[in-house]
Order: sequence, then C-alpha cells, then structure tokens
Amino acid sequence: MRIQKILLALLLCLVSINALAKGDYDAGKIKAYTCTGCHGIVGYNNTYPTYHVPRIGGQNTEYLVIALQDFRAGKRDHKTMNLQAEALSDQDIEDIAVYLNAQTNTPGAE
Repeated sequence: MRIQKILLALLLCLVSINALAKGDYDAGKIKAYTCTGCHGIVGYNNTYPTYHVPRIGGQNTEYLVIALQDFRAGKRDHKTMNLQAEALSDQDIEDIAVYLNAQTNTPGAE
C-alpha cells in the first residue's frame, strides 16, 4: 500500500510538471500572428517551389512542438520555416502550439 501511495505521489508530480510546461494560449495568439501569412490562407500554394501550405489550425500540440523544434534545429528542411523557427524560444514554440491546436481550421479562426 505504501508503494502505491509513493507511485501516486510521483505520478501527480509528473502531471504537475507537465502542466507547467504547457504553453500560454494568449501569448501564442500574439506569437502565431506571422503564421497566418501563409498558413492562414485557405488553399494557399506557394508559387516557387510549388507546394501546398499545410493547415496548422487544430493540429496536435505535440506535433506542432516537434515540427517547430525540428525546423529550428534544421532537421526539417524548409528555408522559410527554418528562418521563422530559428527566432523562437522553447516557450514561444509551446505558446504557439497551444494556440494553434485550439483553432478549428486556420491560425486566425476563433
């Protein structure tokens, strides 16, 4: 029984730490403003090189965090996204991901 209580306490600590690591919606709304330049246009395709700009509103928070971290680190190759992500802190990325996850179809939709 004592081990169960210890494990429960540890689990609660981990959940609390994870909750603190989450981004801030309101801060993310401000920080994600530049994302709307491409991702906020429904059906937008870049002219050269031609590619479809993906929908990021409503996307999974963890996916967005990993994708932005990978763009920042150069693990994902896209010159525009690499430059955009290069200026983001870990907290910026968390904030943006939380905000975008809450959107239904485009970064600016509420």
